[in-house]
Order: sequence, then structure tokens, then C-alpha cells
Amino acid sequence: ALDALAPFLSKEQMDYHYNKHHASYYTNLKKLLEGKPETTLPEIIRTAEPGPLFNNAAQAWNHAFFWNCMTPPDKPKKLGAGLGGMIDKDFGSFEKFKQEFTAKAVGVFGSGWCWLTADPGKDGKLEIMPASNADCPLKYGKVPLLVVDVWEHAYYVDYRNARAKFVESFMEHINWDSCHRLFRHAGLAAELMKTD
Repeated sequence: ALDALAPFLSKEQMDYHYNKHHASYYTNLKKLLEGKPETTLPEIIRTAEPGPLFNNAAQAWNHAFFWNCMTPPDKPKKLGAGLGGMIDKDFGSFEKFKQEFTAKAVGVFGSGWCWLTADPGKDGKLEIMPASNADCPLKYGKVPLLVVDVWEHAYYVDYRNARAKFVESFMEHINWDSCHRLFRHAGLAAELMKTD
């Protein structure tokens, strides 16, 4: 429901973000793909050159991913042992991860995203990836686990220009179950997962 995240995000904020901004990326993408062979959003993101096709495909996918990263205030937000162990290993502690993720999200210049990713080429090492505009970790072969949208349209109705306050609130509404499921399905840190 559009009001499910209130008071963190109001119904008005979600209505603009989901029904206007997110919907427009799909509308634009549909026009750009008319008469072209069927494909998937991840495939477009991986192969499209910079420009309207990549931007609209990535923004459609990024937003769909973002919705699953949040949970209503009354739902549990438990970080599983497997992902939690990797966060401790790669960042020193959850608190250090939280501080670094928040700082990098707030520090994105202009519009963009801040991702937590796993790098299969580095034994699943977790990395924080600030990204401008429509950029997406799929383009670089990384596995996205978490993202916060720091385009102004993501928070301006409720937070005006207070991006830091929005990001701090986001950190209290993360759907860790979703992040942990992605981590588990990515086949990362198998030894840690055995006791999960």
C-alpha cells in the first residue's frame, strides 16, 4: 500500500515516486523498445550504450529493486547471521558499515543511488558503491544486495532538502530479509551460510 511506509515515507511521497516517476521510466522504455526483439531489463542494463535506453531500463530496474529494500515500521528488520558476518568481516562492524553507507549515500553529488554489492570476482567481498544518475551494479558484474535512492524525487515531499535525515530514516527501515535472500541466492560465503 502507498501508505505502508508512513510515517517514514508518506502516501503523497510514494504516490509521486511510484505512480509518477517510476511509471514514467516504464512508459518511456516501452516506446524505445517498440519493434525491437524481446529482452530483459538486466540484459539491457548490461549491454546498452549510455543514453535513453540504458537510462530508462536502469531506472525502471533500480526502482523496482529499491521498493524491496524497505519494510514497514511494524515489520521485523533482522539482519541474518550470514550477511551480518560478511558485513562484520568487510567493514569491521555493522555500525561502521552503517556510518560508511550513510556518508556515501549523503555524499552522492546530484542525483543517484548508493548500493551495497557483492563482488563475485573477489570472493563475494561486500562493497559500497555510490552511483550517479541511473548507474547500476549489474553493468559491472556485481550482485546488488541493498540500495537507497538519493534522487530528490525519492524524498523531497517529506524531507525537502534534508537528504541526510532521509538516509538516516531509511537505515531504520531496511528489509534485511530481502537483502539476506539475495545474498544467499548469490551463493556467497557458503561456509557462513551453513549455520544460518
